[in-house]
Amino acid sequence: MNDRPNIVLVHGAWADGSCWSGVIERLQAEGFQVRAPQFPLTSLADDVARLRQVLEFQDGPTIVVGHSYGGQIITALGPDAANVVGLVYIAAFGLDEGESLGALLSQGPVTPALVHMFTDEQGYAWLSEDDFVNHFAADVEPARARVLHAAQQALAAAAFNDVMGVPAWKALPSWYLVASNDEAIPPDAERQFAARMNAVTIEIPSSHVAMVSHPSDVASLIKTAADKVGG
Repeated sequence: MNDRPNIVLVHGAWADGSCWSGVIERLQAEGFQVRAPQFPLTSLADDVARLRQVLEFQDGPTIVVGHSYGGQIITALGPDAANVVGLVYIAAFGLDEGESLGALLSQGPVTPALVHMFTDEQGYAWLSEDDFVNHFAADVEPARARVLHAAQQALAAAAFNDVMGVPAWKALPSWYLVASNDEAIPPDAERQFAARMNAVTIEIPSSHVAMVSHPSDVASLIKTAADKVGG
C-alpha cells in the first residue's frame, strides 16, 4: 500500500495539463499517484469546482500544486479543502482575502509576457506568440515553446476581477518556488507571496514556466512537501 500523499497538479492560464509532463514522469518514478486535470479557465468558481471534483476521488491525503493562475485556484479552496494536506506554489499567485488579480497587476507596469495580451469577442484573454516564446517561456527551446503557445488555453478576462475569499494557505502548510527570471509575474511579487504565507521557499533561475524548463527542481520541491506532510 502506497502511504504517500496523492499529488494533484493545477495548470494556469495559457497552458493545459500537459505542461506538467516532465514533473509527472519524475513523480511517478518515485511512486506517487499523480493527476493533472484540465481546467476550463472560464471563471475562478468553475476552476475551483473542477479541482474539488478531482479531489473527491483521491484516495487519501493529497497535495495540490498550482502554477501561475493555478495558484489562484488552489488558494480559493479556502479552509474547506477535504483531504488536502499541503499546498505547493510554482511561480504562482498567492492572494490574500479581498485581493484580485487585476488589482494586483495594476500596481506596476505590465510585465513583458503580458504586453500584447488581447481579449477576443467572447471575453477570453490570449498571449501573442512572440511574447509567449520570448518572455512567458523564455528558457524553453523555441520550437517547443511555439508548440506550448499553439496549445494554450485562454483565460476568461473576467477572472482578473474575481476577489479572493479566505485563502487556503492560512490553514495549510505551504511551499513556494520563486522563478527569479520570471517575466509574467514579477519575482519580487512571488517572494512577497511566499513570505506572507510563511512558505518553505526555494528560488531557481527560471522563466515563468519552471515546470517545463526545470521539471526536476519542481518535482523535488513537491517531493519535499510530500515527505514532510507524510512523515
